[in-house]
Amino acid sequence: MPQLMQSPITLIGGGLVGALLAQQLARRGFTVDVYEKRPDPRQAGFLGGRSINLALAERGLQALRTAGLAEDVLQRAVMMRGRMVHTRDGRSGLQRYGVDDSEVIWSVSRGALNMLLLDAAEAAGVRFHFGQSLVDADFDARRIRLADEQGTERSVDAHVLIGADGAGSALRSAMHAYAPLGERVEPLGHAYKELEIPPAGELPIALLGESGGHDQFALEPHALHIWPRGGYMCIALPNTEGSFTVTLFLPGQGAHPSFATLPNTAAAEAFFRDDFPDLLPLIPNFAEDYGSHPVGTLSTLYLDRWHLDGRALLIGDAAHAIVPFHGQGMNCGFEDTVVLASLLAEAPEDTAGVFAEFQRIRQPNADAIAAMALENYVEMRDSVADPHYLAKRELGALLAERAPDHFMARYRMVTFTHLPYAYAFERGRAQDQLLQQLLRGSSDAHSVNLDAAVSALKATLPPLPHLRHG
Repeated sequence: MPQLMQSPITLIGGGLVGALLAQQLARRGFTVDVYEKRPDPRQAGFLGGRSINLALAERGLQALRTAGLAEDVLQRAVMMRGRMVHTRDGRSGLQRYGVDDSEVIWSVSRGALNMLLLDAAEAAGVRFHFGQSLVDADFDARRIRLADEQGTERSVDAHVLIGADGAGSALRSAMHAYAPLGERVEPLGHAYKELEIPPAGELPIALLGESGGHDQFALEPHALHIWPRGGYMCIALPNTEGSFTVTLFLPGQGAHPSFATLPNTAAAEAFFRDDFPDLLPLIPNFAEDYGSHPVGTLSTLYLDRWHLDGRALLIGDAAHAIVPFHGQGMNCGFEDTVVLASLLAEAPEDTAGVFAEFQRIRQPNADAIAAMALENYVEMRDSVADPHYLAKRELGALLAERAPDHFMARYRMVTFTHLPYAYAFERGRAQDQLLQQLLRGSSDAHSVNLDAAVSALKATLPPLPHLRHG
């Protein structure tokens, strides 16, 4: 264990990334104080902001393994083998994420995971201070000003500050006011609203049809369900108790359908009746859910600078918030924690060098997953039902089977390996160009001469790095 730093590390934000980073730093011998604006969810109940179910993949699992927590988390998760695509005419079919059940993702509850990580961090010696909002930071004096829930303010020393306080980061605002960070926020123009499918036992048996055999689940539990409709979609992720969290993604404004053209629950219900007729009956509390749940916005955050020399650093969504359509926001943030904790353990007194190196390593990867998440929205809401996309997918699977050292679908690289996001992005782009050339506009993968395709693949692209599962 390294020697303790002379001053504690002060973390702003006790959410998923903040709690995991704190635990990893404490295990390496650092003294860590965490200030979180919300009350302790283990006492007050989870009040989190965005509550879209989280998809845990290999990168996040590897970070949890490093922290000794992976098995505990998986016991509270539901396996998802692939996308269950529901067409307008009521048909459905599974598109696997990986080659078999060794390549799956996991649906986890944000609240349950956060509480588990808080327990683990406290057990490692982290000191949490809940109900403490960051008001301001004096980076020259290395002190921060905090306010409790009654508005009473106090100042504390903060020699080394790390902000893991999410997309609306208060520390980022303070840093930006001190020295502009080159901040750019790009709204998606689409928004979301959450609904719920209750456990099967709470639904009339007549509604369940063939899906009624999934124990307590109204739909196939081991899948991420998608109802793609071109410019918009619904998704549903399973919860351990048998319910599904449903999320409707729609344009915020513009022509119908958009949230602006669904001003009330009656209009929304009529829209669902037309566009999601097989889904609506599974949401018995539709009117209540739609009327009471807020519309959430979606944006991508870019910063030129993530740190102020060695005094303050942003990680996770505070530095690089992305849209949720690749299921990688949490996984990317968890990967951040492993890199940062390792760098700090190697050079605990050189925070300026560590923070600069952290940004050098992680920023290209954050930019890459931001781009892929935006692309995946189009894929999820539209391409999954497109014949040419399906042909490319099938041809890619054939090439991966015949030449596994030269071809791996980009989704698999992102989701089931530790290959850098930036590498997966560029390699995926090159592979897609090759698939386009091989298909020449056809929607039949079997029209391609596979031997010639393998030869073209090996002549065009070098072998993949041998960085597979952790």
